[in-house]
Amino acid sequence: MQIILMKETKNTEKITARLLKSIIKKREPNSHKGTYGHAIIVAGSYGKIGAALLAAKACLRTGAGLLTLYVPKCGYTILQTSVPEAMLICDDNENFITEGIVLNKYAAVGIGCGIGTHAKTAKALKKLIQNSDKPMVIDADAINIIAENVDWLPLVPKNSIFTPHLKEFERLVGKAKNAKEQHKLQDAFAIKYQVYLILKGHCTRIACPDGKTYINSTGNAGMAKASNGDALTGMITAFLAQNYSPEQACIAGVYMHGLAGDIASKTTGEQALLASDLINSIGKAFLETALPNKDLE
Repeated sequence: MQIILMKETKNTEKITARLLKSIIKKREPNSHKGTYGHAIIVAGSYGKIGAALLAAKACLRTGAGLLTLYVPKCGYTILQTSVPEAMLICDDNENFITEGIVLNKYAAVGIGCGIGTHAKTAKALKKLIQNSDKPMVIDADAINIIAENVDWLPLVPKNSIFTPHLKEFERLVGKAKNAKEQHKLQDAFAIKYQVYLILKGHCTRIACPDGKTYINSTGNAGMAKASNGDALTGMITAFLAQNYSPEQACIAGVYMHGLAGDIASKTTGEQALLASDLINSIGKAFLETALPNKDLE
């Protein structure tokens, strides 16, 4: 895949509490679960059902009204007991996802956490991106599959959100000599395919399809640990389900994800911080952003 490097954009904004406050919507007293959208997360395979569990909990904690998980059969008992708030659809296969998923009743779609890269799973992913008429959140093994099938990229719904860590980014977009070149590659990819590309890491960076970029101001080194990306996928999917725009979902997702990690680390320390600790602090993150005296710098 060849991407033409773009000039570094100067249209970059830091994601702060002030920006977050301008985006977050209040829940209306007369609302109901349908008001906040029905999300579906396609996740998990044998040995990786935990990824589905964590993405699901993060999605629900972030406010989606309803959530359906689509998983292989091996995830049924685990998820029905550990995330009773979520509904469940099981693939016909015991160990990995193989079937096409009907998406028309869902407000938002997240896919990739722990799904593996089996050929039948790849075939199911291709059908999903071909049949979707709305932006989706694409993470983890879904990124790895697409990186091996780059001719599928034009099929990805416009304004979808890719959420790679560095190694996934390099597989999908290419390796860079330095941070400046990496940012140019990131921006060029987002513009060429008209998607959002979130490069996770220290000061997580969002590249938008219009050339705008955002740099996050929350998060800590304790989040450099397995499964925190699953939590981010669940959170962004939840914001999409609640009718935030893809750009707003990216901004709110990465900021609140980092803030929840910061809050959790005050109790656990960075060394011991787990993705589940972060997820359990999402509520406190929302409470903190609602405080009138919250630092708005």
